[in-house]
Amino acid sequence: METILTIQNLNKRYGRIQALKNVSFEIKKGHVYGILGPNGSGKSTTLGIVLNVVNKTSGNYNWFDGKIETHEALKKVGAIIERPNFYPYMTAEENLKLVCKIKNINYSKIQEKLELVGLNERKDSKFSTFSLGMKQRLAIASALLNDPEILILDEPTNGLDPQGIHQIRDIIKQIASQGTTILLASHLLDEVEKVCTHVLVLRKGEILYTGLVDGMSANEGFFELQADDIEHLIAVLKTHPAVENIKKEEEKVLVYLKEELEAKDLNRFLFEKNISVSHLVKRKNSLEEQFLELTENK
Repeated sequence: METILTIQNLNKRYGRIQALKNVSFEIKKGHVYGILGPNGSGKSTTLGIVLNVVNKTSGNYNWFDGKIETHEALKKVGAIIERPNFYPYMTAEENLKLVCKIKNINYSKIQEKLELVGLNERKDSKFSTFSLGMKQRLAIASALLNDPEILILDEPTNGLDPQGIHQIRDIIKQIASQGTTILLASHLLDEVEKVCTHVLVLRKGEILYTGLVDGMSANEGFFELQADDIEHLIAVLKTHPAVENIKKEEEKVLVYLKEELEAKDLNRFLFEKNISVSHLVKRKNSLEEQFLELTENK
């Protein structure tokens, strides 16, 4: 599968602040990637560097396996990294014609892209009359005029109402279904979970997780246990090689794992140590719990 973007040990410093620390990942053709993290985690900085609008401190990145120079490669990239910036007194169609003229793109693409984002019926309306969601959809149409191989979106649903969010997400899914690779940055777990196949979790410029969205929640899980003597239970659990962390929560003991362990095997282990448990349940972390664990406990 073709590699569209490769990033290796990317670092960025703003004075004493290190915005990115050895960030490395690859984007393969045909997937939807999310860069997920709280505000200030380095998402926009990463996008700015690969789009050649922010200078890196060190590290490397290359587009399309390094076969073409960055300025040529960026002609195959569509990107929205700031608020949509169109002329308010011009219509949607006039604004897109201007983009076509600047980028030397045939006008024939305009109707196709307006239809894709659901704005063809408003093509003769002035940009100033558009809602925030419509402005964002027009920006997506503009970024798609050159039929890019990859579309880059920075917080695409920021500030939108629920209907606007739903429309943007549907458009992203539709674009992806047509074979365009997508890279989006978001602080919204729900957004990444709904539209992305792959995710990169950033916190304070460091990668905490990279891989499939599904794989993020397919962790080893944890056990909930109860016994008469909780302190003795905890002491014995600490001796098990599969146990990574133990938390006491009211009457229950939560046991987090570093490798797979079945409930029956843990029960047998405790029984052999003369511990009888009154409650033993294995649970999986939800994606939200896993994300919070990643971003808060590091």
